[in-house]
Amino acid sequence: MLTTAEALATLLSAASPIDGTESIATLEALNRVLSADVISPLDVPPMHTSAMDGYAIRVADLADLAAAGNKRLPVSQRIPAGHAPEPLKPGTAARIFTGATVPPGADAIVMQEQTEATGDEVAILHRPQPGEWITAQGADIRSGSVILPAGTRLTPQALGLAASVGCATLAVRRRVKVAVFFTGDELTMPGEPLEPGAIYNSNRFTLRGLLDKLGCDVTDYGIVADKLDATRATLREAAVAHDLILTCGGVSVGEEDHVKPAVEAEGRLSMWQIAMKPGKPLAFGAVRRGAAASGASSGSATSSASETFFIGLPGNPVSSFATFLLFVRPFILSLAGVQTVAPRMLSLRADFTQSKADRRNEFLRARINPAGGLDLFPNQSSAVLTSTVWGDGLIDNPPNHAISAGETVRFIPFSELLN
Repeated sequence: MLTTAEALATLLSAASPIDGTESIATLEALNRVLSADVISPLDVPPMHTSAMDGYAIRVADLADLAAAGNKRLPVSQRIPAGHAPEPLKPGTAARIFTGATVPPGADAIVMQEQTEATGDEVAILHRPQPGEWITAQGADIRSGSVILPAGTRLTPQALGLAASVGCATLAVRRRVKVAVFFTGDELTMPGEPLEPGAIYNSNRFTLRGLLDKLGCDVTDYGIVADKLDATRATLREAAVAHDLILTCGGVSVGEEDHVKPAVEAEGRLSMWQIAMKPGKPLAFGAVRRGAAASGASSGSATSSASETFFIGLPGNPVSSFATFLLFVRPFILSLAGVQTVAPRMLSLRADFTQSKADRRNEFLRARINPAGGLDLFPNQSSAVLTSTVWGDGLIDNPPNHAISAGETVRFIPFSELLN
């Protein structure tokens, strides 16, 4: 079995960014991936602006006031945000508001809490330094600079940044097209009668939600019968117009596990089984797109235009959830052209003891307690989906390692894996 690091490296080495771009409205671009750099056509802010409500003044005028034993300046103009000011008359102050353009000639802002206004005059009670409370032109962004590089996955704040330089549209990669289906004659959809021996198909809801959060264009083939010919037929259909086929269940070694032999008949497998708990039976390969790909070499990890990538997840709900987060998510993001796909890890204190070590790399469901340490969910079975809701992340525990209370462990928050 491959280690988790070897398995991830195998997937990512095969995941070249997909072809196809489009221009979409910036307001509609959340979670899309930039296909080209966003270059600012202007300075931000485009002029010197006030960072406070107050009065724009010349610092030198205050020295003249002090020499004359005076603190008051006549107010020569009022400058709301969005209005062009007149040049500041010597020996005067301008009433100014946050975000408004600083008038030519002014070199400092005195905030209103440090002034006393009476009629058309204002007493300046503070001697500012030149530049005080002035946001200089270009302080945030310089014209011609790259503000968002290609490969950026667009967050709400990134959309705001693009809008701040006037971008009404953005060039993005097309959505990754994913076909998904689920195997198991025992699977029943919620709302249907639960026959003896049947279970509700929770994986369909979990995986569809995860794919939707990644912004994929999803075709859901639903539940496929536990038959080799049905599995092969669905693989052939799914391969036609998708970048990735994702299955859940049927990748183990039982007589009713038909996904592995179906993929080997319709394409190839370059990886099967990893030293991970939960999630050992993870399969990776490709499915041919019709007869044109019949000459594809077996064993290669790299897909071609005549193939569609294939990832088969285990059927246990925690196993499919964990393997998706740790392997499918970075693979899909890499297909989408995202530059950085590795989640950030935290080093946190274990507030529990787990004396039994496993020979595989364990990913333990845990959550951060009020003291800043980690508590472990008591039942780490791969069938206990409750642990994924109770917890707020995974402890990445190396093989053959028992955990003692007080030691530092590596923790991957779900916030890093579910975005």
